[in-house]
Amino acid sequence: MTRVQQIGVVIGLAIVALLTILRAGDPGIFKLIRGVTFDEYQRLVPRAYQPMPVRVIDIDEASLREFGQWPWPRDRLALLVDRLSEMGAAAIAFDVLFSEPDRLSPRNVVREAAGIDPSLAEKLPDNDEIFARTIAEKPVVLGFGLSNEGNYRPPVKAGFAFTGESPVSAPPYLGASTPLRPQLEANAAGLGHISLNPGNPSPVVRAVPLFLTDGEQLYPNLAVEALRVAQGASTYVLSGAPDRAGIMTSAKIGDFIVPLTAAGELWLYVTPDRAERYVSARQVLAPGGASAETAAAINGSIVFVGTSAAGLQDIRVTALGENVPGVSLHAQAVEQILSGQFLSRPDWADGLEILVIAVLGCLLVLVTTFVSPAVALVCGLLITAMALVASWLSFLYAGLLFDPLAPIVSGSIIHFAATSFKILVIDRERREVRRAFGHYLSPSLLHRIEHNRDALRLGGDDRELTVMFVDVRNFTEMSERLAPTDVVAFLNTLLDALSRHVVANEGTLDKFIGDSIMAFWNAPVDVADHQTKAVRTALAMRETLAELNAGDAFGFGPDQEVGIGIGIHTGLACVGNMGAKTRFNYSAVGDAVNVAARIESSCKEVGFDILISDSTARSVQGMALIEAGALPLKGKSSRTQILAVVGGERIAASQEFAALEDIHRQLMQALQTHSRNSRKLIGTAKLRAVQVTGGLAEFYQRLSGRTDHFRDVPERVEKSAAD
Repeated sequence: MTRVQQIGVVIGLAIVALLTILRAGDPGIFKLIRGVTFDEYQRLVPRAYQPMPVRVIDIDEASLREFGQWPWPRDRLALLVDRLSEMGAAAIAFDVLFSEPDRLSPRNVVREAAGIDPSLAEKLPDNDEIFARTIAEKPVVLGFGLSNEGNYRPPVKAGFAFTGESPVSAPPYLGASTPLRPQLEANAAGLGHISLNPGNPSPVVRAVPLFLTDGEQLYPNLAVEALRVAQGASTYVLSGAPDRAGIMTSAKIGDFIVPLTAAGELWLYVTPDRAERYVSARQVLAPGGASAETAAAINGSIVFVGTSAAGLQDIRVTALGENVPGVSLHAQAVEQILSGQFLSRPDWADGLEILVIAVLGCLLVLVTTFVSPAVALVCGLLITAMALVASWLSFLYAGLLFDPLAPIVSGSIIHFAATSFKILVIDRERREVRRAFGHYLSPSLLHRIEHNRDALRLGGDDRELTVMFVDVRNFTEMSERLAPTDVVAFLNTLLDALSRHVVANEGTLDKFIGDSIMAFWNAPVDVADHQTKAVRTALAMRETLAELNAGDAFGFGPDQEVGIGIGIHTGLACVGNMGAKTRFNYSAVGDAVNVAARIESSCKEVGFDILISDSTARSVQGMALIEAGALPLKGKSSRTQILAVVGGERIAASQEFAALEDIHRQLMQALQTHSRNSRKLIGTAKLRAVQVTGGLAEFYQRLSGRTDHFRDVPERVEKSAAD
């Protein structure tokens, strides 16, 4: 394992540990995402509605229009109870609070009226007493609400038995409740809280606490109390954990066993809201009595009295996204218990999900670090698919709720982090490799290798290239008096400084051959005006070498200057990858390469540092060039016309060079015609050359010894010289 891989594993495992700890803390965002996921499951496969002996007596808009606004006088509610009882209701549960006296009671109305003898009020009927007498000995369950004030707690009408450790501390805490009217509280067969999601800020009701606790006593909710009263049961049998107090696992209510969360909640598995579940209170209170159809619906049913009127603000949101009356959720809870279709989130589900995050996270870190990103991505997708499928099948066939998103999100974060680290490392290594190869290859060649999958195959193409050779003058003598390490240091300094100009002018560094440089232009990619760029590179090398000599960069002393010769030629060459299949170079071969090398070798004979062929000169514009004769090159059957590069555009535009160019043209004609005036013209040219550049002195000095190079000059050269 490399150090980078070790760092990647450590960082990845740290992220896994962080996410595992975060999931163990179960922050609110995780709970919200988990709840939304389970909602989606129910929306895909909601609980199918089945006719059950459960009805909602709905105080709907039609009932309010007929009997007046809410609250109704309690003698009317007494009539409602009588009618429901006569129709055979198994239990009558009111999702209504009776904490205040009935203000519509005749006795209360007279007491509040001014100028009436108070004793008269005692002779008038009291609606609370009427309602209390009516519910006595009937299966009526009244609801109580939670309160933030006082310390009142209602009496409990049923007993509790426990198996396992005591679960009394498991449910949500009941600090205080709204007190009921004493006679109503005493005569009711059962009392249950009507809160659907106490302490839960979510508007969606997903789970209903079937019990509340004050730390010593448990209090049932309206739904299970109605179910208990309907069966005539007197005791709740609650199961706790066998080895740990404060955990609920299930509740036995009469003949029904209900699986619960550790906090005593029932996960609601709801159906879409159905009209069959509701019976309008107007139908029950019809003056002529309820219809036979209504009576049949009530007979043997557990009925919940509540309201769907929007103005009474008892509307809740279900997991299906429907807005329904709160009373209908009490009814659905009982329906769910009667149907035996439960949703359950085992108490070990959190531990399993945390373990999955830890184990799969570690696996992803290792896979991403040591395997290719593609394989790691496939593994991540497989884990995602497996988590989704396992969670969905558990819900579909067993009603078990396992959160797939926490492992998926955590795995995605881990995979992203590990992959990002790996990409950053690869990118850094790539930059380092590119930087290293940048010393050998031009950026254009690197770009070609990086983006062309065929770039590293053996073979070549015929292209027009401008080829340059650079060689150090008198290197053999120099190396004889230097130590090998000093020779290497000298070459590194010189070749590094000169080769930079090749890359800067879009050239390709082919190779270093001892003290020589080979470079070419127009491959591997097309380079516009490549002849001119090659010449500019040569001029830049000349200037750089002068600066190195002036600063004694080589440590030879001011009297020992280093000189170079540069030869440039343009022609057809084969360029490509050459060598063996396992090791090859990107290079160029052909006559153009040989000619360029021979031109560079001619610099000594000509006495000038930069020579180019006429094929290169034809495409070079604006440079200061002068004819250097037609040289016989080794291996060539005919002579090659060459030109000396005096300077760049600035020198070419100067008056001094114009004067030199005029004298040089006359000198070329004299040499071609063997005129005796040539010696005088050479002297004049030397004087003119000094005003242009000092490098031409030796060039003109040697002209008299190579007059053969100016005989039988081809016609095209004469035209070029005439221009």
